[in-house]
Amino acid sequence: MKVVILAGGRGTRLSEETGLRPKPLVEIGARPIIWHIMKMYEAAGLTDFVICCGYKGAMIKSYFVNYFMENYDLTVQLGSGDIKFHGNPNEKWNVTLIDTGLDTMTGGRIKRIRDYIENSTFCLTYGDGVSDVDIRKIVDFHRSHGCLATVTAVPSPGRFGILDIDGDERVDRFHEKPANEMGWINGGFFVLEPGIIDYIDNDETVWERGPLERLAQDGQLKAFKHTGFWQPMDTLRDKHELEELWKGGNAPWLRRLG
Repeated sequence: MKVVILAGGRGTRLSEETGLRPKPLVEIGARPIIWHIMKMYEAAGLTDFVICCGYKGAMIKSYFVNYFMENYDLTVQLGSGDIKFHGNPNEKWNVTLIDTGLDTMTGGRIKRIRDYIENSTFCLTYGDGVSDVDIRKIVDFHRSHGCLATVTAVPSPGRFGILDIDGDERVDRFHEKPANEMGWINGGFFVLEPGIIDYIDNDETVWERGPLERLAQDGQLKAFKHTGFWQPMDTLRDKHELEELWKGGNAPWLRRLG
């Protein structure tokens, strides 16, 4: 199963960091947050990634192209130009990096990579959030209900949009950031059928608005409820909180690696 990561946004709320690098490369514990996210999926046995690049996308491509050079010992034979890497790499990932446009919206980025998901069920997440959610359970839940889309729902901290979920876990309505309303929110970590592409019009389509709203209206969006650890890295404060968890040896999102 492919894992699609949306990594093309400008990350303006974290401008202290994103003026220099794309948000997915902002580091937590000397590792880019996208590495932490990919480790979550690796723990579930998913190692085939499609990364939707945009803002400073060349830096993300460079990170993966130079991954072995920066993370492993090596021997360079200057006469022949041969390079030998030492050690057994821990990350046996297949990473496809696609330029999905500088100003393309989230839905448009998904539509642009349709040829890379090979008409199969795929995972989707954002390049800036971590959780201790069990990805395997989300996939199993998705396969059990037969709808086009599953979204991981997390309790609202009061600053995000709301998911209305009925007793059968069907999402009745998806609406963004209402005033003074609490409930469940979109925590990312989707499992999707390729048919969701038909809900996306063009590059200007925001995934969290039209497509998710219409999927909910059509009864094609189910919610996997997660009440454990979940945190996006939207602000510098968020980054510092994640850093403190990492430094203290209490990073919940990596505990499943054992």
